[in-house]
Amino acid sequence: MAQKMKIKTSTVAPRLGFGLNAWLIAGFLFFVVPMFSAFLFSIQLGDGTYTLGAYQRMLSDPGFGEAIWISARLAIFTVLVSIGLMLPTVTWLHIRAQRLKRVVEFITLLPLIIPPVVIALGFLGSMPLWLKDSVYMLVFAYTVLTLPYVFRSLDNGLNAIDVKTLVDAARGLGASWRQVLVSIIGPNVKSSIYGAIFLAVALVLGEFVISNLLLWSTLPVWMALVGMSDPEGAVALSVMSLVFVWLLLMLLSSFDRKRKVRIDIGGVS
Repeated sequence: MAQKMKIKTSTVAPRLGFGLNAWLIAGFLFFVVPMFSAFLFSIQLGDGTYTLGAYQRMLSDPGFGEAIWISARLAIFTVLVSIGLMLPTVTWLHIRAQRLKRVVEFITLLPLIIPPVVIALGFLGSMPLWLKDSVYMLVFAYTVLTLPYVFRSLDNGLNAIDVKTLVDAARGLGASWRQVLVSIIGPNVKSSIYGAIFLAVALVLGEFVISNLLLWSTLPVWMALVGMSDPEGAVALSVMSLVFVWLLLMLLSSFDRKRKVRIDIGGVS
């Protein structure tokens, strides 16, 4: 007589104490209350009425589309360059040069120490003339700024797996280095890559000093210019950018969300 057993595994939500719940609520309010206040400021008129006119003005302004297009291109290329540069580098440090890891970690901290003005002037003096006339010069500057965040995100992901064993096994089976990075390392540190992407995009959408000094009208620069004549419009832009970053975070989190596992075992007697 055949019998079928079902083993269902599910995650059990941990019980949170009152103190932890209070801290979580306080943290939630710390982020939500300022954003809600900014939203109210952007829709409230002087006579106390409410309107979405500020959002309509910003969305219909030709400068908004141009600034969004510039920032979107910069975000995409910054993500590609930073991940393409740091994933092989951090992998190599883990499997071949553990002693140099501290040195590279210190180097990646330099963008947090060196003022953005110095970085901008350095790029302006070192870049070739043909690149100075292109907005893509900012990609190199933004890549440098993202190094501290991308390096640590990928390093934490690689620390959680046995990189050397995976690489040696893949290479022993004839895989190329490109296949190792794309098919072996990448899927195992997927959540870390998503985190690095989110941090890089958030940095590009919020960076002002370098793009302003290099005279490019990115979204933060355009928001600052709008704020001089239309404060409500500038706040509306800030709210929209925050909502976009939150949606991006939720989208990246949904890709890496763990699902419940169900295992069916069939037995014959």
